[in-house]
Amino acid sequence: MNRQSKSGRIILEVVMVLLSLLFLYPLFLAIINSFKSFGEVMKDVIALPHKLSFGNYEHVWNVINYPKLFLNNFIITALGLAGIVLVSSIAAYKLARTKSRWSGLIYMLVIMPMLIPFQSIMLTVLKIARDLHITESTWGLGLLYWGFGAPLAVFIYHGFVKGIPKEIDESATIDGASGFRLFFLVIFPLLKSVTTTIVIIDVMWIWNDFLLPLLMVNGSPDTKTLTLAAYTFVGQYTSDWQFAMTAMVMAVLPSIVVFIFLQKYIVKGVVAGAVKG
Repeated sequence: MNRQSKSGRIILEVVMVLLSLLFLYPLFLAIINSFKSFGEVMKDVIALPHKLSFGNYEHVWNVINYPKLFLNNFIITALGLAGIVLVSSIAAYKLARTKSRWSGLIYMLVIMPMLIPFQSIMLTVLKIARDLHITESTWGLGLLYWGFGAPLAVFIYHGFVKGIPKEIDESATIDGASGFRLFFLVIFPLLKSVTTTIVIIDVMWIWNDFLLPLLMVNGSPDTKTLTLAAYTFVGQYTSDWQFAMTAMVMAVLPSIVVFIFLQKYIVKGVVAGAVKG
């Protein structure tokens, strides 16, 4: 490596570190303010707390019933992920393997919703959900994520499946595997890396989502999510910022832990899909 390329790499790494610190700064503020009293937060929001106190965490744990809301988040995320992965992988495989004048058009129609802002259709979605009686329900909210998460997942799976040789399908068919058996026993195991990428992306999205749960399950305390619970500490006339920050940290912490342990699979899966696609 010559001196010029080495200098360029160092500059790039410095820029990336600075950008990372910039993105992490709001999380840092939330964490330090979760250990403060209301007076300390109002006095100086960027100062470090005078002493570490876990009283805010104990208060929030009891007030919002954290175990119950954690279970709600888990059910919604697990149900959403299961549907997205199952439906999207099968659809992408079928579209990638079917060569007709309609397959390309159907593929475009499937991934086009990625370009539609959720805000432009949220009232329609809420109306349909109420007509189907799936509002104020954790499983109903989980089902809605199937439709919103499938387009991106199909797009990623489709590029990966196109790189899998068709000879694998033909060999499996000769051995007696066909249909769903061919997909689940032969093809789906080959999608492990890209599936992990989709799982991580959707866990971060579904677990921390605010707007869709606000529309669908905000009416009942039993169906609220952790992110919505943080919002309950902020009102029109009074705001307990120290509790709101604490609730937000407690809400996002599980998804951050998942991301830290599985982050290496994101780049691996995206690169594999890009190269094979």
